[in-house]
Formats: sequence, C-alpha cells, structure tokens
Amino acid sequence: MGELKQGRGLGDWLNERVRLSSLVDFLRQKEVPRQKHSFWYIFGGLAFFFFSIQVLTGVLLVIYYSPRPDSAYESVRFIGSQVPFGWLIRSLHGWSANLLIGVVLIHFFSVFFLKAYRRPREMMWFSGVLLLFLMLGFAFTGFLLPWDTKAYFATKIGTEIPRTIPLIGDWMVSILRGGEYIAEESLKRLFALHVVILPLLTSALILFHLILNQVHASSIPLRIEARQPGIPFYPNYLFRDAISWLVGLTLLLSLALLWPLQLGLKADPFASAPVGIRPEWYFLTLFETLRLVPAQILGVASEVWVNLAVMVVTGGIFLVPILDRKASRQQASPIFTAIGVAACLYMVTAIALAYLTT
Repeated sequence: MGELKQGRGLGDWLNERVRLSSLVDFLRQKEVPRQKHSFWYIFGGLAFFFFSIQVLTGVLLVIYYSPRPDSAYESVRFIGSQVPFGWLIRSLHGWSANLLIGVVLIHFFSVFFLKAYRRPREMMWFSGVLLLFLMLGFAFTGFLLPWDTKAYFATKIGTEIPRTIPLIGDWMVSILRGGEYIAEESLKRLFALHVVILPLLTSALILFHLILNQVHASSIPLRIEARQPGIPFYPNYLFRDAISWLVGLTLLLSLALLWPLQLGLKADPFASAPVGIRPEWYFLTLFETLRLVPAQILGVASEVWVNLAVMVVTGGIFLVPILDRKASRQQASPIFTAIGVAACLYMVTAIALAYLTT
C-alpha cells in the first residue's frame, strides 16, 4: 500500500494487479447491433438484474428462515414483524420473482419471434429454454416455504399433477414430496432445491449463456440490415442497460411498498383446501387448461392428456432451432411465427379466464 501513499490512485493500483484496463478495452470494442429491434435486447440484462435481486434478498431471508413445519411459519412472521425491514426484503424477494419470470418470458418470446435461435445460436436457445424452466422451478419450490394455508394447498395440488405421467409420475411425486403427503420431508427437499441445487445449476447456466453471447454476439433479425455502425457496449449500451435496471428497480420498489406480501393463516394439513385457491399467474395457463378440459377424453383421464401435451410442447420448444428448417437457412418461417402468436394468445386468455372465474 506504500505506492498509494506516493500519489498513485486506487484505480492505478488495481489496474496493475487485475488488468481492469484490458476489460474496459474489450467492452469498448464489443458492439451491439443498431437496428429497429434493438429495444428487445435489454430484457436479457434486465432478467439478470432481477435474478441478482433474488439472490441478494434470498440470502438475507435465509439468515432467519427455519425450514421445519413447526417453525417455518413463525420464522416468516418473525421476519415480517420483528426483523428491521424484514417485511420489505420479503416483499422485494416475492415481487422480483414475479418480475423476473415476466421479463424472462418477454425475452423468450422476443428471441422466438426475431428468430434469434437460428444457426449458429442453437446452444444459446437451448440454454435459454433451460433457464426459463429453472426460473419456474425456483417459483414452484419457493412457494411452500412460508407454510401458510395457500402455500400448503397450492403445493399439494401442484405436486399431485405429475402423478398421471406414464411410468415416471409416481416417482416424480415421491421425489418432490419425500413421501405420500406434504410434510416435513417435503419442506426440507423443496428448501434444498430452492436455495442450493437450483441456484448452483442456474449460476452455471447463466455463465454458459453469457459466454455464448460473447462468442456469437447479439443476433440481427432476418430481413433487417444494420446499416449504421453498432452501439459500443461500453459506455453507450451499458448506460442503456443501467437505465433499464433503474426503471426495473423503481417498479420493484413501488410494488413492494404499495402491495407488501401478506402472510396467510398457518397451514393445517388436516383442514380442507380453501375455496378458490389458485397458483401464481405464471402457472395459470396449466391450471386453467386442467380446469376446462373434460374429466375424461377417449376413456383416459384428462390429466394424462394434459401432462402428455405439456411434455410434447416442452420438447417442441426445446427443439425449435432444429424443427424450424427455414430459419436454419436464414429464411423467414411464418408457420412458427403463427404458432408463437397462438401460444401468446392462449396464455393471455387462460390467465384472464382464471382470474375472472376463480
């Protein structure tokens, strides 16, 4: 530290040891395409921002949380009523989860409609789809942790859905619950998934996704030519990202302050499920589909058909870069665009119906 006393700044001292100037030079040379769809690029960075908020607030909540049925509810109530700003941290965690999934879905559909999955970015699509499913996994595994009435019965219903999947249904339910019923083992397993396993998988996959983005750069949509010079990532595009993060933080704080998360009554496993219970909005498409289809189709339970449909749709989403032959040849594919539009309309309609009828 003697060099600092001789008039050298902290920046020079750090640069000599970690070569910050090399990183800055790299970011100055990196460019983002300048075209009319550039706006959609910000949602990837915004998703990373909300994920960072999730990690930060989650670490703070874990300090006081107790993953046991006889103390989980009390620990969450203690966080909200006794821990300084605990209610705010919990609200930030809950609302940032909703905003994260919303932003990831926007990013997913923007990549889909702009055909950014075409060669050579197939691996970026595969990793992005896996990240979307991991975000939904975070939401599902974290829902039970407060151990209130809504959390308990929503998780009970949610973990029952996979049971009708042929061959592996009962095994999946047993893995999630740790037994036949939602009990202490269920809470421990979902807690471990939520705070250890999923974060490790997600962090590794995010790193892989970011590396691929550096390798292949941002995609330019079909039939769009970037006639102007690209936007330097540093400082121009980084400044745009910072503005989007500031807007996201403002929205998050507004939601957390105006509508703080409420804790319901403590779960009673021996009570009946409350009337009108429903999952969070991002699971309402599946919820409403199960509610609307007949009890049996061709003599087979509707849950079996819906689970098979979910498996087919999931596989189809993952294999889009392979199935869309035209996009792989740098051509437009109106059929896949129409499928995407239909999927968006169905999701919005199902979510609206769920809110209107329950």
